Amino acid sequence: MRRLVIIGAGGHGRETLDVVEALNAVSPRHEVVGFVATGAPTPELLRRGTPFLGGVEVLADLPADVEAVIAIGDGVVRRRLDAGLLAEGRLSAVLVHPLASVGSDDHLGPGVVMAAGARVTTDVTLGRHVHLNVNAVVSHDAVVGDYVTLSPGVHLNGNVVVGDDVFLGTGAIVTPGCRIGAGAVVGAGAVVLDDVPAGVTVVGVPARPAAR
Repeated sequence: MRRLVIIGAGGHGRETLDVVEALNAVSPRHEVVGFVATGAPTPELLRRGTPFLGGVEVLADLPADVEAVIAIGDGVVRRRLDAGLLAEGRLSAVLVHPLASVGSDDHLGPGVVMAAGARVTTDVTLGRHVHLNVNAVVSHDAVVGDYVTLSPGVHLNGNVVVGDDVFLGTGAIVTPGCRIGAGAVVGAGAVVLDDVPAGVTVVGVPARPAAR
């Protein structure tokens, strides 16, 4: 059993705990020592029975063999927290729900979390702390940068390249070969037919820059 702390005490933290529990139901592998968070835990989390250990500063007091997973939807926050984990030499766990699938010759970076129904096919690269929510799909030869969030139902087609810190809203579709620049936001239900510049928010079908 590998000991694990979950960073984030909201709904995303509970969803991550669900992934751990589903994995353990197949083959026990993770012991969750508790949650840490920047704010107070929700009542829903406390009802789950896993201890709340306190703020993120308590990570420094945990034994070195306790791995971490960041259960926070904001990629910029994940980047900041990951810098702290790297500084203290703490390993980041990779969690793939048993109802998710990983294909051949894929590379999953540290801290990747894949929820139920998520799919990556073949020759896909996922960077550090990428989150694939329920039923998100990444097709062949796609490259996804660090701290990217794929909301439920996102589809990245073949040869797509996604920069760091990108957020893709629920049901967004990126067509083959498109490039999404770092820090961009793709709105829920958007269909991307052309490259998206860094830092730009696009919405609609076809996706176009949002009005300022």
